[in-house]
Amino acid sequence: MIGGVYALMAAGLTLMFGIMGIVNVAQGAFLVLIAMLTWKAWQLTGIDPILLALATTPLMFGIGWVLYRLVIVRVRGTSPAMSMLLTFGIALTIEGLLNITAGNYFRSATPSYFAESFHIGSVVLPKAQVYGCLAALIVLGLLYLVLNRTWTGRAIRATAQNPSGAALVGIGATSVASLSFAIGAATAGTGGSILSVLYPFFPASHYEWIARLLGIIVLGGMGSLRGAWVGAIILGLAETITATYGSPRWATLVFYAVILLVLLVRPHGLFGTRLREDVAT
Repeated sequence: MIGGVYALMAAGLTLMFGIMGIVNVAQGAFLVLIAMLTWKAWQLTGIDPILLALATTPLMFGIGWVLYRLVIVRVRGTSPAMSMLLTFGIALTIEGLLNITAGNYFRSATPSYFAESFHIGSVVLPKAQVYGCLAALIVLGLLYLVLNRTWTGRAIRATAQNPSGAALVGIGATSVASLSFAIGAATAGTGGSILSVLYPFFPASHYEWIARLLGIIVLGGMGSLRGAWVGAIILGLAETITATYGSPRWATLVFYAVILLVLLVRPHGLFGTRLREDVAT
């Protein structure tokens, strides 16, 4: 269940890199921003935090589209380092705004089912994790349908596979890129609402989340959606099994140890592809 949530969070980051070559290190800040907005809306209205994803997802889609059109487009086509610096600046801006408006305190949404579980024989499934995973799987399913069953999805995949060929058949690179960035940001809308229930958070916790998401997409293979999903499941299982049968103190260490071991065998990730590097002498 945790792997399913990780897969959703990493899918947007992978989509951005696969289409535009942009490493969006602000994705973790997007998650924390939405988690904070979800927590505040839950306190004011009492609406279920995970259900609030119906509002936060389109909100982040709009924010992502505006950010791309106003800021990100200026570094498209440059080195990935430029996009990392720019999006890191966006992440720091979000962190600063949250510190000023909300304070540097841990928060967590605790709906009525927060401490309840489903019991299937001897198996105990926390309701919060079940609902969070179901919401993540629904959004991942919709993302799959958009990418594989619509003209827009075909345009996005064509641009990712062959930007020059896509341009030759009339696919606008800027429009596709802005749409891809907005979709990637929208996944943080759902992910942030789920995060508000499953994990405590505060403004600076975006560092932890972007480290996890980058680890997942590197493990799966940069730019591979399938790799991000498989990598998320593997790491979610490794972390949860360690915390359950070992100690929670070792869970984070095992998370990154699995990434290290896989990359020692496959430096390009589980589903990544080797790139030819010709060196002129």
